[in-house]
Amino acid sequence: MSRPDPVRLRVYENLFAGIAEEMGIALARSAFSTNIKERLDLSCAVFDREGEMLAHAAHIPVHLGSTPLSVRAAIEKLDLGPGDMALLNDPYAGGTHLPDLTLVAPVWRGEEKIFYVANRAHHADVGGPVPGSMGPSQDIFGEGIRIPPVLLWRGGERVSEVWDLLLANMRLPDERKGDLDAQTAANRTGERRLISLVETRGIEEIQTYGRHLLDHSERSVAEAIRGIPDGEYQFEDFLDNDGLGSRPIRIAVRIRVSGEKMTVDFSGTDPQTEGGMNANYAITLSALFYVIRCIVPFEIPSSSGCLRSVELITPEGSVVAATYPAGVAGGNVETSQRIVDVLLGALAQAVPERVPAAAQGTMNNLAMGGYDPHRERHWSYYETIGGGMGAGPGWDGESGIQVHMTNTRNTPIEHLENEYPVRCTSYRIRPESGGRGERRGGDGIIREIEFLAPTRVTLLSERRSRQPYGLSGGEPGATGVDILIRGDQLLPLPAKGNFRAEKGDILKIATPGGGGWGKS
Repeated sequence: MSRPDPVRLRVYENLFAGIAEEMGIALARSAFSTNIKERLDLSCAVFDREGEMLAHAAHIPVHLGSTPLSVRAAIEKLDLGPGDMALLNDPYAGGTHLPDLTLVAPVWRGEEKIFYVANRAHHADVGGPVPGSMGPSQDIFGEGIRIPPVLLWRGGERVSEVWDLLLANMRLPDERKGDLDAQTAANRTGERRLISLVETRGIEEIQTYGRHLLDHSERSVAEAIRGIPDGEYQFEDFLDNDGLGSRPIRIAVRIRVSGEKMTVDFSGTDPQTEGGMNANYAITLSALFYVIRCIVPFEIPSSSGCLRSVELITPEGSVVAATYPAGVAGGNVETSQRIVDVLLGALAQAVPERVPAAAQGTMNNLAMGGYDPHRERHWSYYETIGGGMGAGPGWDGESGIQVHMTNTRNTPIEHLENEYPVRCTSYRIRPESGGRGERRGGDGIIREIEFLAPTRVTLLSERRSRQPYGLSGGEPGATGVDILIRGDQLLPLPAKGNFRAEKGDILKIATPGGGGWGKS
């Protein structure tokens, strides 16, 4: 294959990424649920006809590195014809955790399948024992409905039996249907844009430059790895617990760099847990994809080619490569963050000028729901809450933001109070929660929510007992704290668990700060 024209290569990089961005806009503007339309807990990407990711939009990191496995699972399981669209969420068939529903659609032009498009969105509920489908569970069966690759649309028509089965097992079926329709619209948008691109530029050139983008990503990452000193770099950190016991859970990594190749080995990581804090291979791969993109010191296409120079070793049956039927609800949102922490901790030994101290290391997941007597309807809501970013060589950490594997927006208080029987009594930066140092870690957030009706509440969080680490002599960030205020009582809450809040109770969540960098 001849060498690509660099200007045209950049044009195609932006064309593919622009299509993914437009898909995301269509999804957000069409969605029904707060989590998707306001918080933008969604991701979209474009794939070549072999299922290799050509580009994604700047959406959710934990989705983007793992979505290619969902596309591959759909291709292997189903013969996708014109107008077909596959749905899946099975963590043991390309998915991550059950609330993340992925839709995969082929793009046909005449008799030829030329591309795939896919999107993933976190639904506010997919069944299970508690609203939000993020409660403590001993296995995958307690986390909601599990969906292997199935046809949701066939030949442009709904597969009614599949729709009926899904919606019968999810709370707020009208909202779930609206969000799935929005995901469908997003894929159709991508399909139209790709066909239009082919009609203006020709299929041969487009597919050729798609392959060039994959190769360019590979060469760029290889060049970045060559800039890392050869050697072996080790690091370990711990999850607080799995929600069912008090034992810390070890995640250990050994990174070996040799020339333009890197091996990332998680041998020594603890076995999978009884509680749902297990990450499957897709999640660990996604965390690695994110970290590789972070340490490359120049702009590159974000495609499947980024991982060709990197070997990932994950012990089967461990907390970073869980096997059926382990629960994985927290692996996607919490363990993914700790995987990033250990990867960056190891790489800080090799390229300290590029790596910050630990960020808050949690998404502070809050799920809640019940019956709203004022609106006379059931409700279910899910959000993640920001915290402190770690400081680095030459910069202070940002305060009150989503970090690393999450990239969602904040839910506006006005929207929260308008849609649900809650009142936000406080929402502010948590002062002095960032670690001190030559550069200070970012501060966390304090969010207080008063319940205006009895509510089932689930908390799924981390860094409540182990602080986010500092680097180069910087101090660690503060741990998070969760409290239920009932009258004049302050009731400490576990980091992971489900409880019933009464009308008038106030939930206070104080999120962790980021680690400091350098001695002060």
